[in-house]
Amino acid sequence: MADTPPSLLVVSAHAGDFVWRAGGAIAAATLRGERATVVCVSYGERGESASQWLAGKSLDEIKAIRRDEATAAASALGADIEFLDAGDYPLLESTETVSALVDVYRRTQPTVVLTHPLADPYNGDHPAAARMALQARVLAQAIGVANSDGSYPKVDEIIGAPPVFFFEPHQPEQSDFKPNVLLDITAAFALKQKAMECLPAQKHMWEYYTSLAIRRGVQVKRNAGPNLGLPPATDGSPTMGEAYQRYYPQVTDVLA
Repeated sequence: MADTPPSLLVVSAHAGDFVWRAGGAIAAATLRGERATVVCVSYGERGESASQWLAGKSLDEIKAIRRDEATAAASALGADIEFLDAGDYPLLESTETVSALVDVYRRTQPTVVLTHPLADPYNGDHPAAARMALQARVLAQAIGVANSDGSYPKVDEIIGAPPVFFFEPHQPEQSDFKPNVLLDITAAFALKQKAMECLPAQKHMWEYYTSLAIRRGVQVKRNAGPNLGLPPATDGSPTMGEAYQRYYPQVTDVLA
């Protein structure tokens, strides 16, 4: 994968998940000039759109609202976005959805993949999306596995072995989430904040994820010390961070 241009793929169960959990990583990548693609497996139309249901909106109207919000959020982050419309609450794992994800992997050729962790006792849609993302990653590497249209991939269409990082769930302690990667998103946080504001249906999340970024930023500085090379803020603004778990082992010839 050394010759593959940097490409970030984010597999999000619902239309808003990628913003709260990985908006900083996405914005940081696009600010570096890298490609970022978000796939929303569902719109979160049933389980994460209570305000729209209470307002008397129809299912189709809610899907359209969530699609527009997520599209605006992805644009704020500088990312492309796709929707699989696989349904939510529950999000059911299916061969059709996995096959659609295989197509996305082969089309975007990701060098890094972000998705949900495999445990979340509060929302089964999240680990379901993660399991399908992981399965699709393996299948997309196999030249004998057909695309969703029945055609077989060319040699340059199969993917390598991109590392997978799980982003932080809403209630990490209950999900046994123990981060082993802390990402500095200070320079990218303004874009994340702009993306969060594209999701007014979940306005209660804005302050939560801003506060979480501050706490994770403290840990960024605490764990890196001077090694990260962070200049001290002259305006008193805090370091901002996001937390991740790496799923596969890191392969390297230099320990750092």
